[in-house]
Amino acid sequence: MTAYTQAPAEAAGAAPPGSPPRRRRRLAPRTIGYLLILPTVLVLAGVQGYPLVKLALLSVQDLTQRELFSGLPAPFIGLGNYAKILSDPDFYLVVLRTVAFTAANVALTLVLATGLALVMRAASRWCRLLLTVVLICVWAMPQVVSTLVFNWLFDYEFGVVNWLVGRLPGVDMNGHDWYANTISGFGVITMIVVWGAIPFVAITLYAGISQVPKELEEAARVDGANSRQIFFRVTYPILRPIYTIVTVLSVIWDFQVFNQVWVARGGRPEPQYQTLGVYSFVRAFGVNEYSLGAAIAVITVLLLLIFTVFYIRQSLRQGEID
Repeated sequence: MTAYTQAPAEAAGAAPPGSPPRRRRRLAPRTIGYLLILPTVLVLAGVQGYPLVKLALLSVQDLTQRELFSGLPAPFIGLGNYAKILSDPDFYLVVLRTVAFTAANVALTLVLATGLALVMRAASRWCRLLLTVVLICVWAMPQVVSTLVFNWLFDYEFGVVNWLVGRLPGVDMNGHDWYANTISGFGVITMIVVWGAIPFVAITLYAGISQVPKELEEAARVDGANSRQIFFRVTYPILRPIYTIVTVLSVIWDFQVFNQVWVARGGRPEPQYQTLGVYSFVRAFGVNEYSLGAAIAVITVLLLLIFTVFYIRQSLRQGEID
């Protein structure tokens, strides 16, 4: 009878009478963090890792139309494609052009988005709601559509911009082609890129600015600080982690811009309008050098990784990211 009454307790794992209580093992916080992030890592490895591995393999082969249509394995040539690209002076011009283009886009995006976020905080509730809806509509517009709209605005024959600027006394914009000059042409493309990038950055910064304690800004204002000093001494230091994130994301997006340049130049971008993304596509599919285009894409990814690691590491050292 005694054995019958103790069996359920032992079967349930309860400690026998008189024995010390069994301690339940708990996972370390770091282990829990790794377990939580494991599904994301697995998904990224499948979605992003596999294409990157295939891209890297293609970059060390010599894939031509013969292998593409016959299904034969492409010959392995090692680092021959990289040596060919790195010995091409045009490649360095494309890299410099891409870096300058990216820097201009990111700087303009951050400045304009910051101003818009500050306006949203100061605006009334209904005005802020209207601005948010407008930004979301702009963000939802496909890049091809927005590029076509800007192309119409800056058209050399029927463009609204030429008509408006031509209204100024002494200015003749009749038949002016904005893309005839590389600087003005990239200026138009920059407008298209910044136009599409501002909504995400502005809404993100507004979300951060709305969390800044107003007591800190009021205290600075009482101490005699003006609006500029309040932003750079109080608001910006609190928003540094957000600025770091949006800066890295903006650099990644703008560094590999393709659609805006491609559509703006009618699917035939001249060499002086080619950035790394366009250059890689033209070399891969324009002249059927698929492996060479893959090598350019791999170099682009490496450049972005170097920048991202360096920038985030510097931010961690400065304590901008917890």
